[in-house]
Amino acid sequence: MKDHPLTWLYVPGDRPEVVTKALTSGADVVVVDLEDAVAPDRKEYARAATAERLTDPQPVPVHVRINALDGPLVPCDLRALEGLPGISGLRLPKVTTPQEVVHVATRTAGTTGAGLPLHALLETALGIEHAFAIATAHPALHGIALGEADLRADLGVRDDAGLDWCRSRLVVAARAAGLAPPPQSVHPDTRDLDTLAASCAHGRALGFLGRAAIHPRQLPVIERAYLPSPEEIENAEQIVKAATTDEGAQALPDGRFIDAAVVATARRTLSLADRDRP
Repeated sequence: MKDHPLTWLYVPGDRPEVVTKALTSGADVVVVDLEDAVAPDRKEYARAATAERLTDPQPVPVHVRINALDGPLVPCDLRALEGLPGISGLRLPKVTTPQEVVHVATRTAGTTGAGLPLHALLETALGIEHAFAIATAHPALHGIALGEADLRADLGVRDDAGLDWCRSRLVVAARAAGLAPPPQSVHPDTRDLDTLAASCAHGRALGFLGRAAIHPRQLPVIERAYLPSPEEIENAEQIVKAATTDEGAQALPDGRFIDAAVVATARRTLSLADRDRP
């Protein structure tokens, strides 16, 4: 996987032909969904088709979102996916407690004790309240993210801004737990790319890194929004170059003040800009 994945493309597990297309879509990570995107009478087929597809290594990392953790389908999902060479991680829906993460981590641990990387989706008020506890529940947990459609329904918020506190809570919890910055939740309108771009800019300002998508046409918009601009790269290069001495806090010739925190931010910008280089 790229050091800084920016795009996570969801595809329904009962559509093998769509999964095949997704693997060549340019997404950094493909997420095969066994949960919300699959009708109840198609669950068994989706599981079998996904397991068959993942019997071989894949050209990009593939995660699988399993079914509801408190439902009867999870044991079947985990058994079908166990040990498959083509799977890179599991996404856990509607996580509300750290114990749920521990349970899946224990169930999927291999003989060496190292199981699949897990990513928890927080989609309820209770999940948000337990964000840091979930983020630190188990070493197998590699990331957290929001499921905003369910969270919006649970909270009854009237507009998008009503979720900003939850978004910031998630970003802080991920950082405090030493996890990567979370990706944004999906933008449900696959044709309104202007609103998607504006929403990505807002998410970036809040501290998110990258975004989940539900259609390949959303991928370039997300990537452009989250990759640093030429101006940002030039600014970061100037800062890092000026910080090669041990003078501590200092001012650049144009009057900008830099210190260790500013330099660290500049280095993160350059690392992100270099993510596609060999």
